[in-house]
Amino acid sequence: MAHPKIRRSVNEVNRGNLPRTVGELKAAGHQQRGVKAEIRDNLLAILRAGGDPWPGIVGFDRTVLPQLERALLAGHDIVLLGERGQGKTRLLRTLVGLLDEWTPVIDGSELGEHPYEPITAESKRRAAELGDDLPVSWRHRSERYAEKLATPDTSVGDLIGDVDPVKVAQGRSLGDPETIHFGLVPRSHRGIIAVNELPDLAERIQVGLLNVMEERDIQIRGYTMRLPLDVLLVATANPEDYTNRGRIITPLKDRFGAEVRTHYPLDVDDEIDLVRQESQLVAEVPDSLIEVVARFVRNLRESAAIDQRSGVSARFAVAAAETLAAAALRRAALTNEDEPVARPIDLDAIPDVLRGKLEFEAGEEGRETEHLTHLLRMATAETARYAFAGLDLSPLEDAIGEGRIVTTGERVPATDVLNALPELPVLHEVAERVGVKPTDSAGRIASAVELALEALYLSRRLAKDADAEDGTAVYGI
Repeated sequence: MAHPKIRRSVNEVNRGNLPRTVGELKAAGHQQRGVKAEIRDNLLAILRAGGDPWPGIVGFDRTVLPQLERALLAGHDIVLLGERGQGKTRLLRTLVGLLDEWTPVIDGSELGEHPYEPITAESKRRAAELGDDLPVSWRHRSERYAEKLATPDTSVGDLIGDVDPVKVAQGRSLGDPETIHFGLVPRSHRGIIAVNELPDLAERIQVGLLNVMEERDIQIRGYTMRLPLDVLLVATANPEDYTNRGRIITPLKDRFGAEVRTHYPLDVDDEIDLVRQESQLVAEVPDSLIEVVARFVRNLRESAAIDQRSGVSARFAVAAAETLAAAALRRAALTNEDEPVARPIDLDAIPDVLRGKLEFEAGEEGRETEHLTHLLRMATAETARYAFAGLDLSPLEDAIGEGRIVTTGERVPATDVLNALPELPVLHEVAERVGVKPTDSAGRIASAVELALEALYLSRRLAKDADAEDGTAVYGI
């Protein structure tokens, strides 16, 4: 961790209470560490204190995170390998939390060099001239993380650097190291550089990273500049990229010390937690319907109709929950309800809105909505089966059999759904099973009752007449 004498708040930094020269820094007892040693020390400190080094990361506790922690403790550069939407980029961005909050740099240095170890010609010259009076500034850890999305048009100049024609025009020779405009990697000196979708980089561009990772020097326009760069290089890749769209060249793969495989959430509870954490809901969505969404996404990942090489991103689950909430908000506007609460009828909005986010297998053209609707009904049935296990829904079934008809839809308020049924003890039990209290709003209770009606319909104990044109559904015998 940062030395106690120089660990300060943002306000203290702004007030200038931190060391401002190399002499003051030495007097404060500051000791220099490489970025990988810094991450190792901070990670160990968090683990020993029982803290969470990975806030916001869900479902990786027993699988990915232990592997990642071992790689960081070993000081390895890392590739995260996994399908789209598995949280690879989110995981890389949490690495910032393992850096010291503030770190000293030579004031005005182009590469953020440590005051004890200048590496550019300009900084070395200033250090020799000023000695202990060399000015020091402080850089926040958020400024020490750089991210680059690899695209086919990325150049060596973008990553490593190139000759700056303006500096040449000012009179410097082409062989002068000070003519170089540094790229993203050198500018990440003493920090973390993340390359997303690394295989998308052209192979000749990947070659430019070889010396950076092993020999720590860079070659630009035919001459070599020795720069002892101190960086942690992390990257992401999709398994398909190794064989189809692109590949990580073998020498570069060899220079990464660790390859960590990511995955989609293994448990339904993890999927639910992820959706709750990441979604921005514009209306209340009961836990039972979030569970339906989670099970629906898991069904998609097991479906033979879906191209599993492309995967079903966690972003799909988040978008499904947000669509569900939006449908509830729209329905509340149409029915003049004050508190919008999602009901099972709102699930019907998901297939039509989100089918374009999925890749289907060849031969499934024209059947996309049919597949999604079927898998969504399966998810609803599974959720209801777990929620109402051991509960006798016969009184509700009998009430419908006696001529009661329950209509729901996008223009049917929650009170109409409840008023269509007699006062039944089983309805209170249904609500209790999904965490709804008798004193809760009509919207929450109606959502629970609709789930029970849908369970009876999916188990073929009730009939259901749905009208797609006006968005209504009628439960009867």
